[in-house]
Amino acid sequence: MWRRRPTATSFSSLKSSLFFTRLHFQQASQHSAISRLPSVPPLQQKDGRCPFITFVLGGPGSGKGTQCTKIVETFGFKHLSAGDLLRREMVSNSAYGSMILNTIKEGRIVPSEVTVKLILREMESSDNHKFLIDGFPRCEENRIAFEKVAGAEPDIVLFFDCPEDEMVKRVLSRNQGRIDDNIDTIKKRLKVFEALNLPVIDYYEKKGKVHRIKAVGTVDEIFEQVRPVFKACEKTLNRS
Repeated sequence: MWRRRPTATSFSSLKSSLFFTRLHFQQASQHSAISRLPSVPPLQQKDGRCPFITFVLGGPGSGKGTQCTKIVETFGFKHLSAGDLLRREMVSNSAYGSMILNTIKEGRIVPSEVTVKLILREMESSDNHKFLIDGFPRCEENRIAFEKVAGAEPDIVLFFDCPEDEMVKRVLSRNQGRIDDNIDTIKKRLKVFEALNLPVIDYYEKKGKVHRIKAVGTVDEIFEQVRPVFKACEKTLNRS
């Protein structure tokens, strides 16, 4: 009996479907493990102060890293990138580093609890009490892990809302010479962001913590939307 041969498009769709199924399974498994973690007291630093925490969220190419640099320069925050912390730990000789490396090699997701502990370690060792946590949480499971392990929620959430075509253009411009190799990967990353990150934003938006920044224009034009957010928090930022 004649059978239709699968097209390249159908293979691509199947691959994408399997990717999201595997991702959902891994996230669900982590969620189950995290739900069994005991609650902890509210996060405090070594001097007894409660830190001011800002989650900085946005898709790849939304410009959140550039704006974090401006916030650090203007308002004196400590910038913590979840991705940078994982990469730095991965090349170290620590037990965490080996586990992270092996996890990534096996195509699995690094447990949220590990990422949270790396973030908390940086916060606890810092003399600063104002933190930008960049690129985390990436999904609801990450969010639950942070609140469970840290015993804290963010004070505010910055969401850099940027059109997809603009994000694609920006990411491609950062990878000149590899456009054909990267465009499919970029679009997949954007799909993952939309599927996993937007529920986190919706959750905190219902709590009145989200500040949406229209991430289109020059760096300075975008920062002029960011500045009032922190100016309004100055009394809290300067708390002793």
